[in-house]
Amino acid sequence: MTDFTALLPPLRRLAREAGAAVLEVYRSDFAVEAKADASPVTEADLRSEQVILAGLERLTPDIPVVSEEAAAAGKVVDLAGGRFWLVDPLDGTKEFVKRNGEFTVNMGLIVDGKPLVGVIFAPVPDRLFAACPGLVTAEDGGAPPRPIACRKPPAGGLVVLSSRSHRDPGRFDSFIGDFPVAEIRHSGSSLKFALIAAGEGDLYPRFGRTMEWDTAAGHAILRAAGGDITLADGSPLTYGKPGFENPPIVAWGTPTPLESARK
Repeated sequence: MTDFTALLPPLRRLAREAGAAVLEVYRSDFAVEAKADASPVTEADLRSEQVILAGLERLTPDIPVVSEEAAAAGKVVDLAGGRFWLVDPLDGTKEFVKRNGEFTVNMGLIVDGKPLVGVIFAPVPDRLFAACPGLVTAEDGGAPPRPIACRKPPAGGLVVLSSRSHRDPGRFDSFIGDFPVAEIRHSGSSLKFALIAAGEGDLYPRFGRTMEWDTAAGHAILRAAGGDITLADGSPLTYGKPGFENPPIVAWGTPTPLESARK
């Protein structure tokens, strides 16, 4: 297997560079436009994407990149080689527009349909998560990277994470009804995947629409930390699907213990 460890330091730097571009817009009087699917887009999405695409071209010129805004503009990428990047230059644009700080920069490397490398950077709280097979770390407030791992389900019940802006309350409540739940926390963006990887949550059911670039980085981080993202029925979530749209998904900290924790 390829050793992806050497990719992580330059990817961390690239994520921070993109995050700086996002924050520059965040602190300004920015405009909000609507894409064809009615989702919002800002100058921050576009600036971050420019930074990331240029950086990945320097870092891995032989690996194609599927990025949210380029895909929305109709760019077609040849995935025949089996390796490709999935990039969301600003995940949580609705949270960005609300100025609540709950947005991230995401980069995930897919190899043969599986996410193997992932970086998530949340610029406002200054939290950066990075992973490849066998290594997963978090950086808080610029501190050196520290190892993280998913936790075992707490005896007092699970911390369940929920999307702040994209929810299907009926399906969400029905699904978590099978588990002992201590707390439900609402937040935006793919940071929820990283929080489970860091042992700060246990379960995140997502029945609203997601795209592959929304989940790839978090999926790689979760896998390296001992967790996973599956379809709602427990089957694997794969990448490179036509249209890049995901079915309903569930992020797990430790799938096997969680199954035994069902009521």
